[in-house]
Amino acid sequence: MILVPGGRGQLGHDLAALSPDVRAVSSAELDVTSVTAADLAGATAVVNCAAYTAVDAAETDEDRAFAVNAVGPGLLAEACASAGVPLIHVSTDYVFSGDAVRPYEPSDPVGPKTAYGRTKLEGERRVLEAGGWVVRTAWVYGVHGSNFVKTMAALESSKPSLSVVDDQTGSPTWSHDLAAGLLELASVLPEQRLLHATGGGETTWFGFARAVFEELGADPDRVRPCTTAEFPRPAPRPAYSVLSGEAWAAAGLRPLPHWRDALTAAFRAGVVAPRTGAAPLG
Repeated sequence: MILVPGGRGQLGHDLAALSPDVRAVSSAELDVTSVTAADLAGATAVVNCAAYTAVDAAETDEDRAFAVNAVGPGLLAEACASAGVPLIHVSTDYVFSGDAVRPYEPSDPVGPKTAYGRTKLEGERRVLEAGGWVVRTAWVYGVHGSNFVKTMAALESSKPSLSVVDDQTGSPTWSHDLAAGLLELASVLPEQRLLHATGGGETTWFGFARAVFEELGADPDRVRPCTTAEFPRPAPRPAYSVLSGEAWAAAGLRPLPHWRDALTAAFRAGVVAPRTGAAPLG
């Protein structure tokens, strides 16, 4: 049985849907900030999806973010080590500075610029120190929960046009594909313990939004580019957060599909509910 703390989010839902061996549990059922080896009874592996992901809120709530993103994974890693159960911990592109000009390799220097990134980096350190695996990912969206794709779809039906930042670059990742990759990783457990897994290729949020409009059958020219400076947020966003998948492939793991192909597949899977009559605004 593969135990998935934080299993009620979009990634946990997809892990459970892909394998009958997955037991996805909520934080109420298993709180990583107080987990012990006894909580892992029956588990053959653990995939930790529990995280504090409110990037802006973490700037003023870093203690809570640290508890969930750093202390929790550390305790879980210690419990797994004590029980002899492998742990795979999901992390983020925010551990990097976002100033690169080529895809980040797992071995590249880190330098988080946000409270969220700092807490996730400390969680990575504790998991790796205890002998677990860490998988960094980015720009995740899925059928369950709120995400960028659903937000763009909602705005498409309610606004004649919208502005989306065109100076932040990354790799959209369908949670279904990431879940499949994590399950494959759990079956292989390679020597390399720090890996990256995202959709293939890269785009900006603007390019991603245009692709969502295309999938909706709407005019992508209704999406207009803007700069990050035009939409300031409490936590700075990485300008470049593309993660290299070379180490993932070198470990014998299948690369995740290209982000654009994955988006089409996600729409076929119902990432956005079918429209009920109203034609797109034009």
